[in-house]
Parts: sequence; structure tokens; C-alpha cells
Amino acid sequence: MDQSDDIWPDLPYVALAPTLETLQLWAQIAGKVRLAQTPWLNHSWHVTFYVSARGLATGLIPHGALGLELEFDFIAQVLMIRVSDGGEGRIALAPMSVADFYTELQTVLAGLGTPVETDIRPNELPDATPFPEDTAPRTYDPAMAQRFWRALVQCDRVFKRFRTGFLGKASPVHFFWGSFDLAVTRFSGRRAPPHPGGVPHLPDAVAREAYSHEVSSAGFWPGGGDVPHAAFYSYAYPAPSGFSGASVAPAAAYFHEALGEFLLPYDAVRTAADPDATLLAFLQSTYDAAADGAEWDRIALECAEGQPRRPRPVR
Repeated sequence: MDQSDDIWPDLPYVALAPTLETLQLWAQIAGKVRLAQTPWLNHSWHVTFYVSARGLATGLIPHGALGLELEFDFIAQVLMIRVSDGGEGRIALAPMSVADFYTELQTVLAGLGTPVETDIRPNELPDATPFPEDTAPRTYDPAMAQRFWRALVQCDRVFKRFRTGFLGKASPVHFFWGSFDLAVTRFSGRRAPPHPGGVPHLPDAVAREAYSHEVSSAGFWPGGGDVPHAAFYSYAYPAPSGFSGASVAPAAAYFHEALGEFLLPYDAVRTAADPDATLLAFLQSTYDAAADGAEWDRIALECAEGQPRRPRPVR
């Protein structure tokens, strides 16, 4: 790691994108191992990764009486596969095709006595070439992957701080390998209208289950399409009347009509005098717009921000 770089690393989109396109497909292959083995949990929380001290990890996955864990280690640049019986395998993170990565992971899992039959098609991407058939050469730059992970470490820290100010149902801070974003979601507790579906290569039933209840959701995304830069986002489902025109902070934040969500460029946070405060202002103001617009019971759902070693006072 370049120790002279900022805590919030620069994420040059043009240099970063080819590596993240590769990594998203590799992450889907690994994530589908967890999907195949884990009982369904509300809003697909059972499939996500978590930011770790070395990269992105699945957490413990059941495999019969054993436990299995996969971790993208962006310091050692390997995918680590660990089994609770002491078995261990690894795949070097280096330029290779999606098909080669898929085959290597299947081989390692079988060798460890933990074979897993997974779905072989990508989700939430316009190109759904089955993994074993995706033989095109792929770019992977370890330095770019590590930069992305270092940004996730900072985002994870601030998102977890923001999460402590909510008493209602809230998701963990977790990474969705389908949409390739780090997210944290708050719930009003009320049912939502059925989601219309239509997400590329994602069953409508999955989308409808994910949005079965009202949400205010925020996260971090490396960019794509007509957003050629990393960005923080915030949206509400269903979006209350007037949500898109709400006044939010900081000044660099704006509502993206096509995406239906507020965006804040990552660079606006990275270059701010106080990045944490800038990001927290975006998270709080966009949540305010969602909760006030939909008339959430904010007195019942919210509390003061948590502090280390201080139990939340209960009256």
C-alpha cells in the first residue's frame, strides 16, 4: 500500500473501470456460493459480502456440518477459501478470464470436500454470458483493486456510524455483488407497494421481496453508464411526493432523474476539508427528505448517534 496516499484514495474511473468490471464478475461467482448454501434472509441479506481488514468476505457459509468462508484479500491479492475443518485453498488474483476463475474456484471447492453447485449466469448486468463460456481475456490491476477496497474501508466506517442513529429495522452495512455497491438501509416498518421488477437478469420475485417494505437506502458505487465516476447514492422506495426536489447537503449533491436517486460524487467527499462530516451530511439530509416526505414515525424510529463504550440511555 502507498502510505503517502490519502486516507480516502483517489479513484480514477478510466483506470479503475476495467479491473472492477473483472472483479464484479469474479465476485458474482464467489457470491453465488453463499447464495446456493444459505437459507433465504429478508431482502437478500444472506448473499452479501462484508468489508474486512483485508478485503471483502462472505462470512461463514454452511456446508453440511462444516462452515466455509471466502475472502477477496486485496493485500495478498488472493481469493482465500477456508473451511472449519482446517482446510484452506487460494486462487491468485491476476489477469484471467471469467471462465478460468470459475473453473479454478470449482476445483478448489471440490478439493476441499465442499463442492457447491451454483447458478452460472451473472445477475444485474446487461451481458449474461454464462461464467464457463466467458473466455475473453480480462484486465486485473492489483493496485486499482486495492484502491477500491481502501475506499470501501472508509465508507464502511462512516456508514456504520450513521447506522447507530436508528432504532428501527436497519440492514447491516454490506456489499451487494450483483449491483456491486456497499449499502445501508433503514425501514419505516410499513409495507410498500409491489416493486415493478424489470432489473436486468434478476427475477422479479427477488426484487419484490427486497422492496417489500418502505426504505430509505444509501450506499457507495464505483460508477458506470452515464455516471463515469465513483459516487454515493441515496434513494427511497417508494419515493414520496416531492422527494426529487428536496434540499439536501452538501452543495455537490444532486438528483439523478434516470436513476431516481440522489448522487454525491466521491471526489466531493475525498477532497472536502472534513470528509466524514461531508458524507454524514449527505446521508442525513437525504434520509430526512425520505422520512419527512413519507411521514415516518421519526420519534419512535430514531435515537442519538452511538458512542464507543456508552450504552444508549433508555427512558
